[in-house]
Amino acid sequence: MRRPPSPDRVRPRRAVACGGIAALALSTLVPLSGASADEVSDLGTASDYGASSSATGLQAESSATGAWFVQTGGTPTVQGGSPSVNTRSADAAVDEAEDLGLDVEVRETYSQLWTGFSAEMSDHDAAVLAEADSVQAVFPVMTVALPPDTASAETPEMVSALAMTGADIVQSELGFTGEGIRVGILDTGVDYDHPDLGGAGDGTSFPTERVTHGHDFVGDDYNADSSSPDYQPVPHPDDDPDDCYGHGTHVAGIVGASGDPAQDEVRGVAPGVTFGAYRVFGCGGSTDTDIMLAAMEMSLADGMDVLNMSVGAGFASWPQYPTAVASDNLTAAGMVVVASIGNDGELGTWSAGAPGVSNSAIGVASFDNTAFTTNVFATSPDGATYPYTTASGSPVIPTSGGAPLAVPAAGEEEACAPLTGDFTDQIVVAFRGTCPFYDKAFNAQEAGAAGVVLANNVPGLINPTVEGEPAITIPVASVSLESGTALVAAIEAGEATDLEWTDELSSEPSPTGGLISSFSSYGMTADLQLKPDLGAPGGQIWSTIPLENGGYGSMSGTSMSSPHVAGAAALMLEARDVTPAQVKDLMRNTADPALWALSPDLGLLGPAFRQGAGLLDIDDAILAATSVTPSGLSLGESEAGPVTETLTVDNAGDQPVTYAVSYEDAVATGGDPDNPSFFSAPSTVEAPETVSVGAGESTSFDVTISPNADLELSQYGGYVVLTPEEGEPVRIPYAGFAGDYQSLPLMTDIGAGLPTLGSLAECERFIGVDCVMGGSYNLEPEGTTYTMKDGDVPTMLVHLEHPAQSLELTVYASNGGERGAQFGPTATFLAEDYLGRHPGDQSFQPYTWDGRLDSGSAHGQRSSDWRVPDGDYIVEITAVSALGDAANADESQTVYTSEFTIDRNDNGNPWWETAIQMLAVPFHLWDDVFCAITGVCGPGHGGGR
Repeated sequence: MRRPPSPDRVRPRRAVACGGIAALALSTLVPLSGASADEVSDLGTASDYGASSSATGLQAESSATGAWFVQTGGTPTVQGGSPSVNTRSADAAVDEAEDLGLDVEVRETYSQLWTGFSAEMSDHDAAVLAEADSVQAVFPVMTVALPPDTASAETPEMVSALAMTGADIVQSELGFTGEGIRVGILDTGVDYDHPDLGGAGDGTSFPTERVTHGHDFVGDDYNADSSSPDYQPVPHPDDDPDDCYGHGTHVAGIVGASGDPAQDEVRGVAPGVTFGAYRVFGCGGSTDTDIMLAAMEMSLADGMDVLNMSVGAGFASWPQYPTAVASDNLTAAGMVVVASIGNDGELGTWSAGAPGVSNSAIGVASFDNTAFTTNVFATSPDGATYPYTTASGSPVIPTSGGAPLAVPAAGEEEACAPLTGDFTDQIVVAFRGTCPFYDKAFNAQEAGAAGVVLANNVPGLINPTVEGEPAITIPVASVSLESGTALVAAIEAGEATDLEWTDELSSEPSPTGGLISSFSSYGMTADLQLKPDLGAPGGQIWSTIPLENGGYGSMSGTSMSSPHVAGAAALMLEARDVTPAQVKDLMRNTADPALWALSPDLGLLGPAFRQGAGLLDIDDAILAATSVTPSGLSLGESEAGPVTETLTVDNAGDQPVTYAVSYEDAVATGGDPDNPSFFSAPSTVEAPETVSVGAGESTSFDVTISPNADLELSQYGGYVVLTPEEGEPVRIPYAGFAGDYQSLPLMTDIGAGLPTLGSLAECERFIGVDCVMGGSYNLEPEGTTYTMKDGDVPTMLVHLEHPAQSLELTVYASNGGERGAQFGPTATFLAEDYLGRHPGDQSFQPYTWDGRLDSGSAHGQRSSDWRVPDGDYIVEITAVSALGDAANADESQTVYTSEFTIDRNDNGNPWWETAIQMLAVPFHLWDDVFCAITGVCGPGHGGGR
């Protein structure tokens, strides 16, 4: 059995110096009572609840930036490393790249939290540099997008969000406001002129008394989104972190706005904090993760106590990613790091991203707010009104005008197929279910509709998303089941013929309040660490936005839940002398898990690897006298049998406590990660029935957990519960994988024969031969010829169904369609570690080869720019399972492309070009070249496949 490595744990300090390890009241492990049934119950799939992902046609993943992190020797300075040693190590890697003839353009250098640099270079050059003596690893720089600017007139009371987490009690009854605590906001900047954030509202200059530190790393025009018409990847930094987008100001307001709610202003979680504003976005679009890492280093230099990062790279689910490692080092340096876990929940499982997947940072899920005020639309001639929410990805819904109402024909109520009939300039009412929301909106749009009203298929309102390609260009509103049923009945009775958009507002309790938000991402991490850690309100949150945009607005996302936890951390740091690890432990111990959001009436808890420990309860965390470590259990895979963990209970109070030990099971998931299946599958948990711990003392006990014996290849989880005779229970979430994690499929064909050869159809921007902007690809048959001109190079299209530890592409000569000679010891032209899965059942990643190889070393010769001669080739693609052993064939997958031809003389290229290329072949590779050209290969070249 493989289990994730345990991070260092810090035991919480005791309020009383005396004490010791007390004996257990009962040392015998006994089965605990949990769920009432032992069998596995199939609860259906995400698509049964209208929550699965979708794609129209093959979609290339757009994570390629043409830039790479290069990890070099040395030790981060926060771990006691030397800046000069780190600099020399980075310089040595740059020098070695030059010696190899690589085209490497350095962008950022790092020393405090991570050692190395980021640089622009081709995939080929990155693969060669990864093998250099001075380099430890390379990672792709990823593009991180902000959610659409969805600030709207939906105005949930921030007061209700504060009440959900107990922050109102901490402020009003305990008297803490976060005073003296510095909170960094790594985001789009902060409108420091906003009166609720300490500004005067009339042109305040930076810095201010509340926004005391900050920097703009990019400038207004910066946008790393290569698919955007506003693409501008060159940063123009300055010292003014003003916010021209709104996201960062909204986040800062949740953390610590100090307005008066009675005056329709915003009061945040910790209104006494001061801020550092680290702007990594322009006025829209995306940023790159290497810029985020530079901002993280500055937050350390500025002495922030807490850093909030409401940004992250979705599906970058490995804690080894540089921004996650930097988060670990920030935490080790004494900073509480809080990060959103991601908004990709409707794209399926294994969707959590860095830096939220960091071992030490607090990765935060989103829960829907309990109350909000929202727009309504009216119908005529009956005059009825209906409250609605705006779907994420929808254009802004107007506050006037309208159109006739229409209901699809019988059998098409869910709009999951192209609609029959003419819906031109009508507003279509479609019910949730069977297919994703995007499909419904797209089908209505294709039928000529002027708008869509999505009706829930279970009680209450939802926060749907219609984001996708091509974009939805018509307004999409969402109503409750009750409203949808009434609306359809009125339409069919002729009582409601037209819809009118209005500017009227309606105060509504949220039927999904206190449940996990539909967009919140699933864990665990790729190496089976329990993530997220806990959750906070993130659905429909009212907060500050820049004054020029109206001053206040509503947004939804884990971007909004993360600052609730960052503000709560500030309250705790003011209230108690605690370390970052203790902050996390106490928050997880006292959180409250919620019912499964897709069907709360079943009474089952939602997946522990989606909500973590549950909803933040900050007043209980501050007042807690007892803590349990570890505060979360990552159980790994179960194929070797039950897992036993030791839990330590620290009682810092002045009274002994006896706890009854029990457990609560949670929903499990398995199957297709894009459309996961859900199960009720009670685990087996053994532990002492009671545990006693004296005042000022600690005690430890073992807990043994195994998944349901009938649960196969699924994530499972739940909560060990310690219930005192008086007071609140203490919970420890656990999660693991049932079965052999290494047997999950890696490269799958997605119905298109992948992995397969492809060719570039179009591209707007290249780095080397790598398309990093506006790329589309064609599938190619066996025998395809590549001219190696204008991007016409061998391209391998790969879909990863699950995370992979590594992916390698190695070129061989084709020997009559079978694998022939490998070109020396360095024929691997691409090697990438720690890959996340590709979301969507139609997504793939293109990997290109420009015909160059590193020639290796012999007779004093080496060249990374050696081009193989024209001929026939095959590429071997090997993926290693997430926790697999590359040497074990059962834990990796190897496939081969069909034969393809490189012919540089095609399309009129001069014949002598190949002749010159032949003269450049290193002497020690002539045997490989002879094999490739003639097909006559010696025994050392191996046989077929």
